[in-house]
Amino acid sequence: MQHRHPSPLLPALLLALATSAALALPNNADTVYRQERAACLDNRGPQDRSTCLKEAGAARAEARRNRLDNGESSAQLRANALLRCQAVLDADRAACERMALGEGTRSGSVAEGAVLTQITTVSPGRPAMPATPAPR
Repeated sequence: MQHRHPSPLLPALLLALATSAALALPNNADTVYRQERAACLDNRGPQDRSTCLKEAGAARAEARRNRLDNGESSAQLRANALLRCQAVLDADRAACERMALGEGTRSGSVAEGAVLTQITTVSPGRPAMPATPAPR
């Protein structure tokens, strides 16, 4: 019985393919950085230009290291978002939880002063009462 041994070039080939694929794909951290940098240069950032540019660069560096999440897993972030909904009135809690899980539409930005999330909930109403004629 013959055993085939993998080529010693296989690991190098796989590394080259992974590297070229990573370089070919646009990096989300770089895309966000370019947007934030443009906002800083147009004085649309939340701080003065110099601080804004430093913060944008620092955020890109942390994103590349996958450290913008403060070490929390996506499950922890989701649980925290749902926990914040416990402070909402019972009547609005279900909508809060849906928005915390990503439903709804978002508009605005932090630089603009707010990110607004809107969610539409359809609930059945009561049938209208037939109009009664006014007494004569």
